[in-house]
Amino acid sequence: MCGIIGYVGKQKAKPILMEGLKRLEYRGYDSAGLAVLDKAKVKSVRAVGMVVELEKKIAKLDLKGQVGVAHTRWATHGKPSVANSHPHTDCKNKIAVVHNGIIENYLELKKRLSRRGHKFKSETDTEVIVHLIEEERRKVNDLFEAVQRVLPKLVGAYGIAVISEADPDMIVIAKKGSPLLFGVGDDEYIVSSDAAAIISYTKQVVYLNDGEVAKITPKGYQVVEIGQGEVEKESVKISWTQESAQKSGFKHYMLKEIHEQPQAIESAIRGRVDKFIKEGSQTPILGGLAPTKEIRDRLAKIKRIIIVSCGTSYYSGLVGEYMIEEYAGIPVEVETASEFRYRRPVIDENTAILAISQSGETADTLEAIREGKLKGALSLGVVNVVGSTIARETDAGVYNHAGPEIGVASTKAFTSQISILTLITLSLGRQRQMSFVMGKRIAEELKRIPGLVKKTLKKEAEIKKIAKKYGKYDNWLYLGRKYNFPIAMEGALKLKEISYAHAEGYAAGEMKHGPIAMIDSNFPSLFIIPSDSVYEKVVSGVEEIKARGGKVLAIATEGNKEIAKLADDVIYIPKTLEMLTPLLSVVPLQLLAYHIGVSRGYDVDKPRNLAKSVTVE
Repeated sequence: MCGIIGYVGKQKAKPILMEGLKRLEYRGYDSAGLAVLDKAKVKSVRAVGMVVELEKKIAKLDLKGQVGVAHTRWATHGKPSVANSHPHTDCKNKIAVVHNGIIENYLELKKRLSRRGHKFKSETDTEVIVHLIEEERRKVNDLFEAVQRVLPKLVGAYGIAVISEADPDMIVIAKKGSPLLFGVGDDEYIVSSDAAAIISYTKQVVYLNDGEVAKITPKGYQVVEIGQGEVEKESVKISWTQESAQKSGFKHYMLKEIHEQPQAIESAIRGRVDKFIKEGSQTPILGGLAPTKEIRDRLAKIKRIIIVSCGTSYYSGLVGEYMIEEYAGIPVEVETASEFRYRRPVIDENTAILAISQSGETADTLEAIREGKLKGALSLGVVNVVGSTIARETDAGVYNHAGPEIGVASTKAFTSQISILTLITLSLGRQRQMSFVMGKRIAEELKRIPGLVKKTLKKEAEIKKIAKKYGKYDNWLYLGRKYNFPIAMEGALKLKEISYAHAEGYAAGEMKHGPIAMIDSNFPSLFIIPSDSVYEKVVSGVEEIKARGGKVLAIATEGNKEIAKLADDVIYIPKTLEMLTPLLSVVPLQLLAYHIGVSRGYDVDKPRNLAKSVTVE
């Protein structure tokens, strides 16, 4: 959701805030704004649309202040407008607040504040925060104490950053359910929702935990936990480089990240299977998955796994379900995280809850983990962002090491997640019935995958031509079976996200139970049909579609000449183990969605109504 950036130090805040907003724009681009303490006054500028619109407004403003906050918005309460843009200020425009999250009791608070004479200028939930701070600041010595008094009154999620004319060298930040961190520089600090926005200034960051509030001045910082007192916080070093978060000559981040998948998969498996392959060690090396003897013992006794995730991560979890059940013999359920805690899931101490999240901040997934832990489950995580909330709150887990993913539509995070799930399958399988020979075969083939992905990426020009041919169609059916059923759903999601065409992902065997009624010459079907154990079953579906005049685009294994006689167009992928075909079959689908979206004139990095990290329920 929304992106927050803040600065306090010895430099002008304005250029640092604007650069940070540009790097955070993938989190929301309905509107943007900043507030700077300039000559001891809060000076705020806001604009509807992308950050460039704000940039136009402030181009001629010489704001010299060295303390400020800024925000790029993904609208929740109130339509995109200047009035609803952040920062929001109090009645006298002396305090400014930026906020990521949702305040669930804002209407009740707004009514109370209005009765006490506060004037509201927006439709947002955020504005109640600044008016509450205004009231408390009159009663206490500084902004830090005022914010601490306000937070217990808020129900919901928040990451906030606050500045005040009465406290001119200070930013106060607080977190509950929405990501927030600050980078540590030389007598300067940069607040951000995401480390990717500050790596050009510092690689030392401090992550806030839920319930923590920080006072930051040029002289240092102090962190307290609400109701508990001061806490010691240590900075951690970010491993990413500034270059890794830039486009590097590609037209869009999405295309760059599609092409980074060989490296992302290599990073996911590097050092984790080599010893297993060469020396016959018992399992792949996944130290983070079993950091203590207690967790190793619990993991060995696990009788059931529940994978919780959302969106693209949910589909990687479905691939993991097939893998783990087939090769480790453990029953697996994959749950939509947003629904998980609203049921009464049956959980015990022999259950593991495995959360998958690129950002490690997905609100629904985080709450699902907390629900599982409350009921005694072992909690595990597969996340990309080091130090993220899910990484900190799970008992154990594995990092993707895919590097920053800026494009809103996930690509390289998805394939790195499947790579990690393959390693987890190997680890759990070797602890159970999987033979070393089988494990070694899977590990060796996984090592080959980055090269096979590179080979698949070389078909981009061919895929671009196919995208041009099929780009006019507004309705699609994506079909796959077994390991490639989740890939059909992921491919359909990519097309929806990027080109705004309607697409449905279906199990190929279910096609004749309803969706085939939609088929005609203007409703193409995309079949994922590698030469695997269910190939003949999927071929029958292709024939049924063709018999009804439907167009067929197929993703098939190299050397399969039979499918070319049935399908209108074929994109070939290299041969690999059945369980690993999703790592190859998804790549053409990503490129197809990308090129259709571009051909339609859309900004594929910032699809409408979407944000990279969903940090509110």
